[in-house]
Amino acid sequence: MTGSALQPYAAHLMALFGPPVPHTVFDPAELAALKQSDGQLVSVVLPARNEASTIGRIIETISDDLVERWGLVDEIVVIDDDSIDDTAFVALAAGAKVFNINEILPEEGPGAGKGNALWKSLHVTEGSLICFVDADVRNFPSHYVTGLLGPLLTDDVVGFTKAVYVRMLDGTPGEGGRVTELMARPLFSQLFPHLAPIVQPLSGEYAGRREVLETIPFVMGWGVETAMLIDIADQFGVESIAQVELGTRYHRNRPLHELGPQATAILYTALERAGLHNDEAKDLIRYDMDYVSQRIEIEVRERPAMNTVASYRSKFGYELSA
Repeated sequence: MTGSALQPYAAHLMALFGPPVPHTVFDPAELAALKQSDGQLVSVVLPARNEASTIGRIIETISDDLVERWGLVDEIVVIDDDSIDDTAFVALAAGAKVFNINEILPEEGPGAGKGNALWKSLHVTEGSLICFVDADVRNFPSHYVTGLLGPLLTDDVVGFTKAVYVRMLDGTPGEGGRVTELMARPLFSQLFPHLAPIVQPLSGEYAGRREVLETIPFVMGWGVETAMLIDIADQFGVESIAQVELGTRYHRNRPLHELGPQATAILYTALERAGLHNDEAKDLIRYDMDYVSQRIEIEVRERPAMNTVASYRSKFGYELSA
């Protein structure tokens, strides 16, 4: 593809059966013009807990390039998940709207996990297109957002976009994404082979149309990305999913002991969606250096599709009896 990105094209087919769409295809000025002509609003959401060291620069990059310069993004929203550092203060100072997670839909009861923050963001954002980005990326360029929005603004078939990038581990390209390689990719290959072409199923950067995101349940914990892919493909077809190549990603690499609970949540979610789960065995059993067993509780609860929540339906003008 050369020239303007304004003509619709089969981004979804390229993404699933060939190389991911390169982010360089999409020009922010052209996308901003498309957004305006289509009457779209764009929200960028950062779920965050104790990310004061990185979140400010991410917000400033988006604000400078995509809000002020190009007018592509209409709002930047941070869902602060009970941070004990200065995440909320830094985000507010950088120009984001900041919401404490406990102040959003308290009538829906307590929750926990990244998926819970993403779900609640649907209620406080205004955008018809919503782009989610992680708050711990150390080399965040604005083309992460531009790339993810591109297929949504140029192809009506696409309802959801996923990031593809080279993940680093200790400075070595391609060695990051340990949970992806050891858990998520084998699961998708065996249980959901129609989704095996998804290069980075656990990528924390993705975007979607509100009418897609509001129709699916959100797993509260680390299984949220896994469930999201499976559910969107189930409801809207794999052709609704596009992938965009974003370059190289540098972020905080978690120690091994933090990866076990993530992997277990992903395993449980995939097995549940495949009808193979065991509710009596959802927690992780492991052992310390003295061989003493530990039971790690895994968050597997789900929030319902947002378009079934009364407060949301009222805010966005749905019939409450529907």
